[in-house]
Amino acid sequence: MRSAAPRALRSAAGRRVAQSNSLFPSFSSPSSQSFTSSLGVPARTFSSTTCRREADKGDEPERQWSTPLAKQLGAAISATGPVPLASYMRMCLTADVGGYYTGALEEGRDQFGLKGDFVTSPEISQIFGELIGIWFVAEWMAQGRPSSGTELIEVGPGRGTLMADMLRTIQSFPKMASSIDAIYMVEASAELREAQKTLLCGPDATLSESKVGWHSVCKNMSIPVVWTDTIKSIPNSPSKTPFIVAHEFFDALPIHAFQCVSVPSPSPSPSTNKPTLQWRELLVSPTPPAPTRHALYLPESSPRFRAIKTGTGAGAVIEICPDASLYASDFAARIGGSALHPKPRPSGAALVLDYGPGDGSVPTNSLRGIRRHARVSPFAEPGLTDLSADVDFAGIAEAAMQASEGVEVHGPVEQAGWLLGMGGQERAEVLMRAAGDKEAVEGAWRRLVERGPNGMGRLYKVMAILPEGGGRRKPVGFGGEVVQ
Repeated sequence: MRSAAPRALRSAAGRRVAQSNSLFPSFSSPSSQSFTSSLGVPARTFSSTTCRREADKGDEPERQWSTPLAKQLGAAISATGPVPLASYMRMCLTADVGGYYTGALEEGRDQFGLKGDFVTSPEISQIFGELIGIWFVAEWMAQGRPSSGTELIEVGPGRGTLMADMLRTIQSFPKMASSIDAIYMVEASAELREAQKTLLCGPDATLSESKVGWHSVCKNMSIPVVWTDTIKSIPNSPSKTPFIVAHEFFDALPIHAFQCVSVPSPSPSPSTNKPTLQWRELLVSPTPPAPTRHALYLPESSPRFRAIKTGTGAGAVIEICPDASLYASDFAARIGGSALHPKPRPSGAALVLDYGPGDGSVPTNSLRGIRRHARVSPFAEPGLTDLSADVDFAGIAEAAMQASEGVEVHGPVEQAGWLLGMGGQERAEVLMRAAGDKEAVEGAWRRLVERGPNGMGRLYKVMAILPEGGGRRKPVGFGGEVVQ
């Protein structure tokens, strides 16, 4: 069973953060200098309020920080000035000391499960990972059943549960299983790498290190398993067929946020008295939005963003994730080739499963924090609070198509429809007949496909990046059939 608050459902009242004039924390009075949230919800502070020692000693106020990382962030902002939201998120999630995924949690706790902060779909039901495994088998079959050169790549693998369920499923298709040259796990956390190694390779399996990463062998399939800090460390070979999965990965990538403002003309005259529209970056700062270098480039990088500037005008707020574009471009180049990595024949596939708008709109005001299965301010207890934001699926598609002429994109479609199209209901019925606790199996499956306002089946979306085929073949789960 899972928690009543899965990672996608950050708020029972809705997933988006309430609108306000300023999205990000501001300093309070100089005497307390505590970051407080202006996200439209009651906030816990970035640092606790200051306290005085014995008044008769006349000591200066003593700052009490919520976490060591909060103190480090406060010092950095005091020394160098405001920081972009992306920098704040990156430090909170992956800082060398005190990052959420890199060792800030108390001993004996992890991020996942009932004792952690959130529960993901692979932890809810084995059906989820099994169907993703089936999807990659179907793609392997549709692409000519290559006898070698297949790679499985997962970015952000969590505990390794998804990959374990995929591999167990792929084992039932010996010819595909024998075609796999290696399994790559892109993971920044040493603690999570150890958990993944234990699950996939066994608790006593050894790790060897190379320039690429850390190496072991899968316990059930005798396939090399390689862990890397970044996908760039994985060799990009034109002879390989990479099958890439990204589940709840893009939502944790740092975002920049921008607000469109009206500014006076730099040289007003009777003929040029009209104000101009400019983007300003919203910063973790006590000051108003600022004209940073990111504000000059990122909001002008896509016609979708430019249309918001001209259509909505002053007051418009958008979120942009450059890292998402980088990963989408890498996926596309591995599948379809690029100028830097030519590929005579596109092959492979990428599957992205996450939450965000599926109608092509640009995310706005979606930054959220979660701690122990409850919605909290994203500025509460940095390093101990999970941070995420809605995924811009249209932006991922745009980046993939620009990176390679050898790919096409399908979706996004709602998770419920995708799972049902993959035969999830039939698989659930098989498991229910064999299970001692049929209600538990059925309840877990229903949670994955729930289409209510806050249902996972509706909020989560699925997108596929495939070799370019002129749209002649739809993949299974996206309206297509299995190619025998």
